[in-house]
Amino acid sequence: MRSCVILGSGRSGTSMLAGTLSAAGYYMGDTLLPSTPSNPKGYFESVEINDFNNELLAPVAAARPDGPLGYFYPWRLPTALLWLADVDVAVNVYPTTKQAERIREFVSKGAFCFKDPRFCYTLAAWRPLLGDAVFLCVFREPGRTVSSIKKAARERYRGFYLTQDRSLRVWTHMYQHVLEKHSKVGQWLFVHYDQILAGSAISRIEDALDIKVDTSFIDPNLKRSRDSGNLPDRTSQIYQRLCALAGYA
Repeated sequence: MRSCVILGSGRSGTSMLAGTLSAAGYYMGDTLLPSTPSNPKGYFESVEINDFNNELLAPVAAARPDGPLGYFYPWRLPTALLWLADVDVAVNVYPTTKQAERIREFVSKGAFCFKDPRFCYTLAAWRPLLGDAVFLCVFREPGRTVSSIKKAARERYRGFYLTQDRSLRVWTHMYQHVLEKHSKVGQWLFVHYDQILAGSAISRIEDALDIKVDTSFIDPNLKRSRDSGNLPDRTSQIYQRLCALAGYA
């Protein structure tokens, strides 16, 4: 049974994949995020790991201050939405000695399955302590993902509006980090959302992790978001590269 880290933009199917692995007995964290209307079956994300990744991102993606002071920083994301951080691919995230010890604690509790969109940016800080973990990158059509992101952002932080351009930039930068910085080292498996729904990716996932996937968790009715239309060239190019790596036509 191989430990794993699930990466991908929020609203890309990462929760669906994590849900299929949850019955295998992985350690996913002490306290998991509760379900919401956007994710009625759960997120399978550790609150502690999300908070820790926020801490790692703080030097490069500062959150909006709480309270009235936040009105002076309208361009900053609330802490609850740092899973939508926009970090340029040239930016690196490094852990302090104390933070490296925290990572060591997280990975010391047996076979783990950690999932958080922020790993697209923070993985380099974790990698030296992840052993032979498999990296699972999940994605789907950028326009469809962005439609879902904007809806989820409104739900989880009332009154916050995320523009189409900013949402697409987040998607693009997250997968740029994966493709250009992280995927050069280690065992990687790229999977399109539709390949999980159709079942064509299941055997590849089982072989990579040496486990049995719980396919009963997959619910095709949860594919609800519409495609949002035209994409920037850079975004389209990254999506095509991801499809090629996943063998998705």
